[in-house]
Amino acid sequence: MPRVAIVGGGVSGLSAAYHLGRHGIPCTLIEREQRLGGIIRTERFGDCLVEAGPDSWLAEKAWMLDLIREIGLGDQVIASNDDRRRTYIVRRGRPVALPDSMRLLAPSRPWQAATSRLFGLRSKARIACEWFHRPETRPDRSVAEFVEDHFGREAVEYLAQPMLAGVYGSPPENLSADSVIPRFVEYERKHGSLLRGAWKGRHIRSQGAQFLTLREGMQSLTDALRRHLPRTCEAVTDEVLAVKPGAEGWLVQARSGAWVASDVIIATPAYEAGRLLAAADSALAERLRNIVYTSSVVVALVYPQQGFGHPLDGFGLLIPRAEGGTVAACTWMNTKFTGRAGDGKVLLRAFLGGEAAQAALEAGDESVLVQADAELRQWMGFRTAPLVSRAYRWPAAMPQYAVGHATRVSQISEALLRYPGLHLAGNGYAGLGIPDCVRRSERIASAIARAEESLSGPGAGPP
Repeated sequence: MPRVAIVGGGVSGLSAAYHLGRHGIPCTLIEREQRLGGIIRTERFGDCLVEAGPDSWLAEKAWMLDLIREIGLGDQVIASNDDRRRTYIVRRGRPVALPDSMRLLAPSRPWQAATSRLFGLRSKARIACEWFHRPETRPDRSVAEFVEDHFGREAVEYLAQPMLAGVYGSPPENLSADSVIPRFVEYERKHGSLLRGAWKGRHIRSQGAQFLTLREGMQSLTDALRRHLPRTCEAVTDEVLAVKPGAEGWLVQARSGAWVASDVIIATPAYEAGRLLAAADSALAERLRNIVYTSSVVVALVYPQQGFGHPLDGFGLLIPRAEGGTVAACTWMNTKFTGRAGDGKVLLRAFLGGEAAQAALEAGDESVLVQADAELRQWMGFRTAPLVSRAYRWPAAMPQYAVGHATRVSQISEALLRYPGLHLAGNGYAGLGIPDCVRRSERIASAIARAEESLSGPGAGPP
């Protein structure tokens, strides 16, 4: 059976290799780093468990549990403590609680916005009038334009921007409403009002926890995938230089050699895929490079709980850019998940994105850690010094679904039709989360298996 080459050993590449193995299809997984797993990485600071990358996944994406159970981690799944879930947004230097019915951009109980200290009187009047918006269908526009059309500028600065900064690390002016908040675009088309859409959908929302993770950390997932790769999957450490169509399939050129494969799955950031395919199709490569990525920095800080002072009565804090500073978000891990912080410890996880993250990439660890600690003290008011802290840098790791992203992805998909056996995996195209990456890789593996079956189906062999 022809061998499949997979370029990239993050969760997308590992998932593709695992699912190919389930179909009995051999593969070669090529990763330039010694370590597999990509941005999924878990460490321990004594009795504190720290996630350097993603710390969980959305529970509503239920298909993720199928993979978790298949690889023997079903008993490791733990849920977020949603009975203590509350999010704060800094306003005029002080944390203000979001309405508890707020789901991203609109509360399912609209009257809560009228009593929130997050908005001024003019914005509250604008929000009240939003209930009477009529349905409409409009071309793709930025998230900032979309939110301002419905709720006004203050909602962009103190709602959309801080809530999306921790996910995309980019301002809402740079993000596509159609690709980033499709549920709310559908509310606009169907109901006109986002408030009415959220109100009508309040009963169909999942009653379970919002987030799920693994007891021993998210790296348990990639470690288990690595252990469950079949013997027919070879993992190689090498840097791929180019991917080209050849006489016998696809030629994968690396520094240490080359592979010929029937199919190639490029499970890298889109700009890397563009670099690899530049010689094969310059137009396709350019479209891939046009998917912009930004950097992020995660800072983990452990404090003594005695004398800390600030109540950890929620999942964390969001800091709008209008309030200044470099930290965009801070998760209170003691509250979000049980067992993350050790006895007598407070574990905070700060996030820097966009321009702040880019500057942090070029700064030394000490300055980044001191700055993050100082800003968290300012917003939260505690006085104790951290026992230990660490910064994790992720350059060009977060794809930005800019205005027109769906059109670009459609053009890329159309171009791929000219190249049977070429597949693109990862979060650069549709869906940022780990479950989206897993599902895309599974579908690619299934498509390869179906193609193999069609070539060697019943009657294809000797009598």
